[in-house]
Amino acid sequence: MKLWRGALRAALGLALLPLLRPAGAVEPISLGLAIAGAAASALTGFISYPRLYCYFRECCLQRHDRRAAVALQENLDRKLFGQHLVNKVVVKAVKGFLNNTNAKKPLALSLHGWTGTGKNFVSKIVAESIYKRGLQSKYVHQFVATLHFPHAHSINLYKDQLQSWIRGNVSICPRSLFIFDEMDKMHAGLIDSIKPFLDYYELLDGVSYRQAIFIFLSNAGAEKITEVALDFWRNGRTREDIQLTDIQNALSVSIFNNKNSGFWHSTLIDRNLIDYFVPFLPLEYKHVKMCVRVEIESRGYAVDEDILTRIADEMTYFPREERIYSDKGCKTVDAKLDYYYDF
Repeated sequence: MKLWRGALRAALGLALLPLLRPAGAVEPISLGLAIAGAAASALTGFISYPRLYCYFRECCLQRHDRRAAVALQENLDRKLFGQHLVNKVVVKAVKGFLNNTNAKKPLALSLHGWTGTGKNFVSKIVAESIYKRGLQSKYVHQFVATLHFPHAHSINLYKDQLQSWIRGNVSICPRSLFIFDEMDKMHAGLIDSIKPFLDYYELLDGVSYRQAIFIFLSNAGAEKITEVALDFWRNGRTREDIQLTDIQNALSVSIFNNKNSGFWHSTLIDRNLIDYFVPFLPLEYKHVKMCVRVEIESRGYAVDEDILTRIADEMTYFPREERIYSDKGCKTVDAKLDYYYDF
């Protein structure tokens, strides 16, 4: 069966090579017409040309929305540790948005927490759940503040470029995903240039942005998140007792009033255009060990419990007296494994 499928795929690929061209330039045609009846009479009408085109080439809206939501849930359950709030909020927000055929605005998530707690990792999983190529997809766009917007005197230029880039890419693919990293290093006022695209407009110059997704990553607000987590710990309550309502309002206010947040007095917050401020809790010793174990297993090596414990013990923790949380999360686990294992 596998050999037959492989042969069929090869035949279809060769037959369609002359026909593969940008999707916008081709009208839908049936499979029978596409291959002129060559070895496919039994499949005529089974699949349309656009779907077949997307089998060989990446297309916008590549994965069915329900499949994307399932993939997102499974990956977060399996790969993300110690972040029950993130798991719950991100899955519900993305799943609800993907399944909403009449969204009133784009989805905007702002992820906050210390380095190494999983913000980039979660944005990567979201991208992979929607597009097979994940962050490498041509419909997923990443901006790093210090790389793409380094100079304060060029803010007006950056604003124009950013608007043009978003407008152009959403025009090509309504389900475009935009990720803004290092928001805490972005110049104040710059992010407000994308406000029209996040607002409740049906169309802007003939373009709808209501299917797009915007994700912001920031270390800003990490102190407030840690403060709440410590209060729960000192009162004998577990981190799993923490609810989004215990943090979200204080977190948004803290970010809005922080000159180094990238959202300082931002209209995105003032107009309630950020749908969720998602707190990443600082990771504990047990979570670091989970990260080490998964990384070892992902490399195909047997887990050495002694090395696993040694790596977790070598991490630094805070506050100094209690030593509860890893100050780098799981960020340096990969490098430490290279030292202990002869890969």
